[in-house]
Amino acid sequence: MEGALVEGQWPAWFAASRQRGWDDFQKLPAPAAKDEKWRFSNVKALALDGFRYPGAVGKAAALVERSTGLGESAARFVFGNNRLLSATAPAVDLVKAGLVVMTIEEAATKHADLVQKHFMAQDAKLGSAKYAALHRSGPVNGVFIRVPKDLEVPHPIEIFHWVEGAGAAVFPHTLVICERHSKATVVDCFRSADDAPAFACGVNDLVVEEGAKLNYVAVQQWGPATTAFHLNSTTVGRDAACLGMQVNLGGKFVRNENYSRMVAEGARSDMLSVNIAAGDQMIDQRTFQDHAKPNATSDLLYQNALTGKGRTVFSGVIRVEPGAHKTDAYQKVRNIVLSDEAEANSMPGLEIEADDVRCTHGATTAQVDDRELFYLLARGIRPEAAQQLLVMGFFNTVLDRLPETRLRGHIESLVEARLSAALRG
Repeated sequence: MEGALVEGQWPAWFAASRQRGWDDFQKLPAPAAKDEKWRFSNVKALALDGFRYPGAVGKAAALVERSTGLGESAARFVFGNNRLLSATAPAVDLVKAGLVVMTIEEAATKHADLVQKHFMAQDAKLGSAKYAALHRSGPVNGVFIRVPKDLEVPHPIEIFHWVEGAGAAVFPHTLVICERHSKATVVDCFRSADDAPAFACGVNDLVVEEGAKLNYVAVQQWGPATTAFHLNSTTVGRDAACLGMQVNLGGKFVRNENYSRMVAEGARSDMLSVNIAAGDQMIDQRTFQDHAKPNATSDLLYQNALTGKGRTVFSGVIRVEPGAHKTDAYQKVRNIVLSDEAEANSMPGLEIEADDVRCTHGATTAQVDDRELFYLLARGIRPEAAQQLLVMGFFNTVLDRLPETRLRGHIESLVEARLSAALRG
């Protein structure tokens, strides 16, 4: 990595953490093709030569104007090239009720105890420890959200991260703490201002305490020459629920790692993903559903559509720890292949060390059903439109699980636009 680090107003403890991250990054080996955690992946895409900490974006106001999505939100933050461009704070009544939405940099001082406790507290165990260390060492930018107990935030909190310029490297971070019996929705949007080669290394830490509910949606629309890592850690407490959805619509090489841990009875984690791999894109996803306590539930459903020379990799494990009886865990990966040159690799797995559990896992790969396609063509629908209708129906089994109608409609429109472009080639 090249360039000067943007220091900002970080406290001493965070500076020490950053230095530790840099030391670990230098010591840890780069991934190799023979590593099981990188099986089927393209490790040649991971070279960091030429990437740098970038300067300020050229037209900040234009990027802020383009940072629209849901129309109505509880708060909206916009970042560009590791810098805050715009911040719309929550309404006064929500602030008085205890809702905190601020930059990670500000929270590192004002809420140092919580940030220290939860910032990257879970080690990266799915293969990208070196890049997690790089994130810790970099000019982290993002949002800290604390939802106080018993508060229901009425609208989603939106966060936009932009990258601009050839060789630019950005380090987005979102830290969410939902306290007891609270409820919130957070939407992270990742976008490129141009088509230049870029590098993104993002992390989100989600903590859902007793009886709380969190919906977290990440919409990745990086440019076609971007290499990106998105590393997630989710901790779900007693009778709490977290729905996490990853939507991959851009990038050249994208690596998602999702580690979800159920740490108390009654915890539930829904892990969802919609992915379109077109052209020569590669989307590499690794997951871990960790049941530490009994009577908890996890449900993973990942769905991929591949066209051109697009490639996807999925490797997931359900782990039931000793004593975690009456676990309910599901893992399903479904691929729909739209070209002869596309390739989907799926490796679901189980590690069960408790009795009286119900765990299922599986993967399917298929093409568009010829009978369904013929049915639509016979009614005068053009081939491209017919294919798009069928693939959107395929994706809707995931999108329908979003609890908010307006959010679901917005995500559906983004997926449909990307799918249309991918089918046109």
